[in-house]
Parts: sequence; structure tokens; C-alpha cells
Amino acid sequence: MAWNPTFDTRSPSTGAGSFTRISAQLQPHVRLGEMSAPPGALIEPEGQLASRERPWLFAFLISADAVISLGFVGGGLSYLLRLQGVDPSRSASIIALLALPHAIYFLWGPLTDFFVRRRTWLILAAVAAAATFLVAFLQPHLASTRAVALMFLGACFGVIVPAACGGMMGALKSEVNRRRAGSFYQTGSLAFGAIAVLALVSLSAHMRVSSLGLVVAAMIIAPALFALAAPPQQMIRESHAAEALARIGREFQQTFLRWEAIPYALLVTAPFCSGALIGLLPGLATDYGVSGAQVAWINGVGGALLTAAGATVVSFIPVRIRASIAFPISGLVNAAAAAVLALGPQTPAVYFTGTVLFLFTIGAGYALFTGVSLEFLGGSGKSGSARYAIINSLGNLPVAYMSYLDGRAYAHWGPRAMPAADAILAALGASLLLAHFVVSRRRQRSKSA
Repeated sequence: MAWNPTFDTRSPSTGAGSFTRISAQLQPHVRLGEMSAPPGALIEPEGQLASRERPWLFAFLISADAVISLGFVGGGLSYLLRLQGVDPSRSASIIALLALPHAIYFLWGPLTDFFVRRRTWLILAAVAAAATFLVAFLQPHLASTRAVALMFLGACFGVIVPAACGGMMGALKSEVNRRRAGSFYQTGSLAFGAIAVLALVSLSAHMRVSSLGLVVAAMIIAPALFALAAPPQQMIRESHAAEALARIGREFQQTFLRWEAIPYALLVTAPFCSGALIGLLPGLATDYGVSGAQVAWINGVGGALLTAAGATVVSFIPVRIRASIAFPISGLVNAAAAAVLALGPQTPAVYFTGTVLFLFTIGAGYALFTGVSLEFLGGSGKSGSARYAIINSLGNLPVAYMSYLDGRAYAHWGPRAMPAADAILAALGASLLLAHFVVSRRRQRSKSA
């Protein structure tokens, strides 16, 4: 869920005068959704952490990957290839290939846990991606084998960015900042992706494709330099490789090899808030009597603004409401938005209303998915980027299988069946998981009492 914040309220509330522990990432005993500290650890007021950790920076830190995956691969590339006379079927194959790194980046994302700080990795990845795309744009044709290979390599560099961001967000000690970071992370991703599409499509009429490479490179590098303003995060170093491997093993066990990991794994792979309909809604427009120009607005720049607004609203949800509970609630609301398209008449008014509601609520769902990922992750420790990359890769599965199921529904039962299938499966999955997390939360409270 490139498509890529909150935490256990067993810690003190985050109101004025409350405190949070500061040494979570130094300890191996991290629980899901909770960061603990050793006896006698120093504490720091939440307000001081809120200003020092600068969660707003994540809107810029994720930008390099957003420009590549959402702006270029997911938007501008097909337009540029068509200008060069490439058949749409060939374009689709190229785009599918360039989207692959997001599904497998857990294989090399863990590099950001080692050697240098994660913010340094982020800048290096942005520079390498920008340089690679610049060379790709200098090729005679973007569909050539060499250009596609270079763009694939650039996309592989680009997905190092979300891996680094995940490790950095997991190291945040303020619960408020984790939620805000997740919202800014998704808002920045959507905003920079939309800006990149607009810039590439608009400038393509006035610039040669080779010159557009400079634009892409600048959009990748410039916002990523905000990493220089990110507060330095402590690197955990072990004296021996065996100690480092043992620590990483404990962290993986504490995240994935526990009973509590099963419902979290179901949560990130559930069918609600997948966003699969985002790419399918333009295809439904004709069935609802909507023109191409209207689709370009509502599903283009307007859609990006709506999803960004939804992601921003999430930052105002009280921290005491855990992401594992707020996320399925947002899934139910998003399912209701899809139901507007399924139950209403096939008219432009219904299409606009349903699409606006769907895009706004899916933005909120995206931000809360990041919160669920951070709850699942716990503290970053030594392997935060590796574990976050695995969780985020799992989160991309619903996009694939819901796109397929929504398409099958259209083929068998017509236009309304597509949003209906999305709504029914989302509501079912969200209801079951919401019930589980509400009941488990009440049991935890009763045991604590």
C-alpha cells in the first residue's frame, strides 16, 4: 500500500505533563505496539519529543519513492511512452515490471539497518535513483531494453527510501509523533506523486524527453535533502557479528513469531482499504455517463488532493484509539463509500459523490495502515527497516487480489458489481478484525485491572 501510526495506550496518555520512555530501541524486549525501557531509564516530556522528532519531515522523506512509483511509473510513463508511439500493451508490460520492486524490496531494504544511519541511506538512494533515471532518459527511446533496465534499477534504488523511512518512524519515541509521521508520510507520498504526474504531462509538450530527465532527477533529489534536517537516530552496534545476528533474531521473533502477530498479519493483508478501486474507477466512468475531462480531474489532481486530505485528518484522531482499531473502522467507512456507487443509479452525480467519498476515506485508511504497520513493528531496534519492509510488502497483497476480484465481479454481474464486491469484502473483513481487536483490548484491560 504504497501505497507506504499509533500505539498501545498501555503507556501514559499524551496530554500535557505526560511522559514517554526514551530508550525503546536500545532494548531487545519490544512488545507489539508498545515500547518499553529498562528500570531507571531517563524520561522526557512528550511536548519536548514532539518538537524535536519533527514528524512533518516524513512528508518530504518519502518523496523520492513517491515521484518514482506514483508520479512516474504510475502516471507519467504511460503518457510519455504513448507520445513515442509505444503500443499500450507494451507500455503495460513495462509499467508492471517497474512496479515489481515494491513487492520484493524486502530483499534489499534491510541494508538500511547497517553501516550508516538510515537518513544517510535515504539520501544515497535518492541520488542513485535520480542519476539512474537521468541516464535512462538520455537513451534514444524510453521503451528500449537499456532504458527499461536503467529505470528498473532506479526503481530498485527508490524503494530503499520507504525501507529507511519505516526504520526511522519505528524509532520515534512519542506516540503522538508516530501518528503524525504516518499521516505526513502518506500525505507527502500522494502530494509529490500528483505533482510529478502534473509536471511530466504538462512539460512534455514543451520539452524533449531527454530534458525531462533533469526534471525527474530534480524532483527525486530536492525533497530528499530534508533528511539532513532529521534528528540523528542512534545506531545500535554490536562488538561481534554473532551478537548482531542474535539481536536481529530476537527482534524478528518478537515481531513475527508470537500469537499476537497472527491478527496483525491478517490486518495488513485484509481486503479493506486496499485502494484497488482507485485504478479501476476511471474505467467505470463511461458506465456512469462521465466524460473524459471530468475523469481527468476527479481521478487525477482532485483525487490526489482528496486522498491527501483524508490522510491528514487521521492525525487528529486521539492517540488513545489504537491504529489496530481505527484502521478497520476506516475500512467500514470506506466500504460505505463504495456502496454509494454500488447502490445508486448509474448517473454522473452518483459517480462524483461515490468517488469523492471513496478517495477521501481511502486516504485516511492509507495513513492508518502505516499506523498498523508501526504497531506490528514495535520498536526499530537493529532491524527496523527489514521488518518494516516485510510488513509493507505484505500490505501490497490486497491491492493485487482485490483488483482481480473486483474485475471478475464486473465481468460476471456488470458495473455496479465492481464497487459492490469491494464494499462487501471490505465490510466483512473489517467487521471481523474490529471485533477481534476490541475484544482483545478489553481482555488486556481486565487483566491489568
